[in-house]
Amino acid sequence: MKELKIGMKDSMARTVTAEDVEMFAKVSGDCNPVHLDEAFAAKSMFGRRIAHGIISAGYISAVLGNQLPGQGTIYLGQSLKFLKPVYLGDTITTTVEIIAANEEKHIYTLKTECVNQLGKVVTTGEATVLYK
Repeated sequence: MKELKIGMKDSMARTVTAEDVEMFAKVSGDCNPVHLDEAFAAKSMFGRRIAHGIISAGYISAVLGNQLPGQGTIYLGQSLKFLKPVYLGDTITTTVEIIAANEEKHIYTLKTECVNQLGKVVTTGEATVLYK
C-alpha cells in the first residue's frame, strides 16, 4: 500500500471512439439517439454525436482504481458536473488530485477533472474513496 498525501496527482488520456459509445449504450441500456444516430444528433443542439456524459466518470474510476490511489480503492461517492459535450474522437485527459485525507479512517477526497484536447474542462467533481 502506498503512502498518500494531499496534493498527489495522477492522470490518463483516452480518445473516445464510436465503438466505446456503442458498447457503453449496450451495457448501460442508454440508447439515446444523440449518442448513436448521426442523423438525429446532427439535428440536436450538439450538431453531431456525443458520448454519454457518464463515460467520463468511468475514466475517473479508471484513474482511481488503477493509478491514484490505485488497486484496492473503493469508491464511496462522486459529485459530477458535465460542463461541455464530449464528441467522438475527442481525447480526454482525466486528472485526480488528493485534496483531503482522513488517515485514521483511510478515507480520501479527490478533485476530479476531465479536459478535452482543446484544454476545455468537460467534467468536474469530487470523489470520496476508501484506500487501505
